[in-house]
Amino acid sequence: MSVIDEVKQKLDIVEVVSQHITLTKAGRNFKARCPFHEEKTPSFFVFPERQSWHCFGACGTGGDVFSFVMKQQGIEFGEALRLLARQSGVTVPSRIERDTRKDEREHLYQVNKAAAEFFHDQLLTSPAAAGARDYLTKRGFTTETTSNFQLGFSPDSYEALQKHLKEIGYAEQELLDAGLLVETDDGRTRDRFRGRLMFPIHDSRGNTTGFGARALDDSMPKYTNSPQTLVFDKSGTLYGVDLATATIRKQDQVIIVEGYMDAITAHQNGFNNMVASMGTAITERQVTTLKRLTKNVVLALDADAAGEEAMLRCVDYENILDTEIRVALLPEGKDPDDVIREAPEKWQEMVDNAVPVVDFTFRTKTTRLDMTAAGDQSKAVHELAAIIARMKDPVRRDHYIRRLEILTKTRYNIIEGVVKEYMAPSKQSKTKKEPTTIRTTRLLFSNPLEEYCLRLLLHHPELVDMSEGLLPEYFRNSQNREIFMAWQQAKDLPLLKENLDPALWEQVESLVSLDVIDNKVEDKLANVILRLRKQYLRDQQEERAAAFAAATEQEGTGADLAKLQEVGIEDTTQLQEVFEQEARGRRSRK
Repeated sequence: MSVIDEVKQKLDIVEVVSQHITLTKAGRNFKARCPFHEEKTPSFFVFPERQSWHCFGACGTGGDVFSFVMKQQGIEFGEALRLLARQSGVTVPSRIERDTRKDEREHLYQVNKAAAEFFHDQLLTSPAAAGARDYLTKRGFTTETTSNFQLGFSPDSYEALQKHLKEIGYAEQELLDAGLLVETDDGRTRDRFRGRLMFPIHDSRGNTTGFGARALDDSMPKYTNSPQTLVFDKSGTLYGVDLATATIRKQDQVIIVEGYMDAITAHQNGFNNMVASMGTAITERQVTTLKRLTKNVVLALDADAAGEEAMLRCVDYENILDTEIRVALLPEGKDPDDVIREAPEKWQEMVDNAVPVVDFTFRTKTTRLDMTAAGDQSKAVHELAAIIARMKDPVRRDHYIRRLEILTKTRYNIIEGVVKEYMAPSKQSKTKKEPTTIRTTRLLFSNPLEEYCLRLLLHHPELVDMSEGLLPEYFRNSQNREIFMAWQQAKDLPLLKENLDPALWEQVESLVSLDVIDNKVEDKLANVILRLRKQYLRDQQEERAAAFAAATEQEGTGADLAKLQEVGIEDTTQLQEVFEQEARGRRSRK
């Protein structure tokens, strides 16, 4: 038995969940108000027999004991395993505990933390930081805000920071590894940040990963950042996420702005669900980080050409979130910092009236073209048809084809034909597939069907295009789901293991060690995806039936019962589709 299964065997999900929320008996199960979104009527259920949980409310998510702890604590699978292993008295093998890169990361966090404390102290006490303090005062930042964001000042010196850090026990190589020093051509080192306002950057757990720095005059580039290190990668970093996480979960919404000042001003004015992308471009990694917290994303980038282009590129990220991304329309020439400082109530109105990013894209593209000119009509149809083709929902595709029909005065069937061209396999293969990530229920121990599916994918990476219909929610075992999600990102065994927690390496090695017969692998994958979907939908039906029975027994409101019935009908409809697909498959094999 693996350490993961041993932990599951020794822990009762009811006891674990009860440590965080108050559960009430509901028949053979338990219910509570969901800890992941605000609600008045309990829609969060725990199923002891399945050792699973599910929210039938706004979240619509579920899982096992691991996924609950991951979501509740905002941590990765490996951290959840270690936490639950300690709680259950299970010894984690040394090969799992001995993650040397983790030790290196922890050490870099400590170096950066010490540097942040030094910079903050300099801002508060050094006469040389008077200009930085004046700048913050003019921006209207309070002492509390300066402290909350641990803003700092780097002395205009080649060795002030390194001298301080060496005095408290850090070696020069450690400072180089953290990106705090620069090595010159003659082999000497100097402080990277000099004479700048400092913005310590933290991950969602509060670890100091790096720094942003702003010049206070025109003698040097306005902004600079830490270089890429083991713990800092600008493309995957969101400024302010450590302070925003709790509010993002509570409000089930995140607003992405462009710069440090935008985020700081927002938080000072009570808009605490704000993070900054640290630049104009928003990356897939940043969106992937946020999807653990919410699926509701509002973009509020600067109203300039670069900001518009960045928002246009975000259309593809809707597939990651499996929901619409929205855009807050800012006045021309204004950034969020300006609007919030001038009129906070106006800012809230802009967020409330945010438009879908696809609508924003349509408007932006077409207003710059002459829809009476054939060339511009054709350009609009092709550019926007390419976007429509990437939508997974056929209803949304139809909606936007009709929108494009009106905007360009082009017949529906012509636009539909162009969309289908972009949906063809030859063009699909050029478009990177984005994963849709949803947590869901899993079996207590191993699941042969899930493992067979993973073996097919690991042995045959060329099946990636066929796996689009395979959703993470179909994997009910936590470890299988985590491996599948990592495979979606890597699709390469060496890279997969590099990105995967060591706690899951043994499972990957076990899967790879078992051969797969190499004939008709496409048919095998299609069949196993269909079976996994059927298995998932049947489990959903059983859990929903249990919740419905509990709600009926305790005289739940008509709205509660109607909602459970409505979603149950949807599950039944999807199951019917699966049965029809199976029947067609059997007929084709005869």
